[in-house]
Amino acid sequence: MTSTRVEVPGGHLRVQQDGVGEGAVVLLHAGVTDHRMWDGVAGVLGRAHRVVRYDLRGFGESSPATRPFRHVDDLFTVMDACGVKEAVLVGASYGGKVALEAAAVRPGRVRGLVLLAPPRPGHDWSGAMERYAEAEEAALGAGDLGAAVQVSMDMWVRGPDRAWDGRLREHAEAVRESMRVALAHQKHAEEYEEDLDPAVDEDLAKIDVPVVVGIGTSDVGDFQQIAEHLASTLPNAELVHFPDTGHLIALERPDETSDLISAFISRTPITARSSSPAPQV
Repeated sequence: MTSTRVEVPGGHLRVQQDGVGEGAVVLLHAGVTDHRMWDGVAGVLGRAHRVVRYDLRGFGESSPATRPFRHVDDLFTVMDACGVKEAVLVGASYGGKVALEAAAVRPGRVRGLVLLAPPRPGHDWSGAMERYAEAEEAALGAGDLGAAVQVSMDMWVRGPDRAWDGRLREHAEAVRESMRVALAHQKHAEEYEEDLDPAVDEDLAKIDVPVVVGIGTSDVGDFQQIAEHLASTLPNAELVHFPDTGHLIALERPDETSDLISAFISRTPITARSSSPAPQV
């Protein structure tokens, strides 16, 4: 395992690499966590593959945004710094959006996509999602970061149809600090992040790499609709359901997630075009 710091315009990204096997897999975390959400997955994948994961800008130990940027540009900067020419991209929630963008703008660098509860540009969000966003914004506006974290926990860890129990509370504690950092930097991200032009949603049918879309049956209804839409719109996609699982699939079901990714890689050959890993710092 090596931990590196990759410089990007206006800051740096915290990057971790696991494994020394052939090919590369890049893990992109959800928008309420950081690279640690993959702790239960990276070690398993690293037995046979090279695994790269990092904190997106404004998350975990990476710098908050201070100037206009695009997450997809940061992704390619990380891949270049790690000597990775092409990879399977695994994106959870917001990380799935970044993975889709990468496949749309640089298809030659993406061998396949595993999208776990990804969002979709242009989706007409439900009233429940709008109320969640309003509650979180109100808490942040009042300077109550703890209340904002709890709102986020209720939506993304517990989900709309489940009661808090010991298992879910354990998951919540695992991501509480990463949520605090993400929410604290959210204003900067919203101010500086630039969208792709044209929107990826206009080019979904052009993304012809193999794709698996995973969704939890206890996730928010909007994301279940999006998963079905993506699986039916992307030319080479399949839909996989995770029973009794919420939004953060890799956190709740690390073994099943590892199995899904490993099986996907086994039928999606990836080329081992990489130089030596970046030095540990």
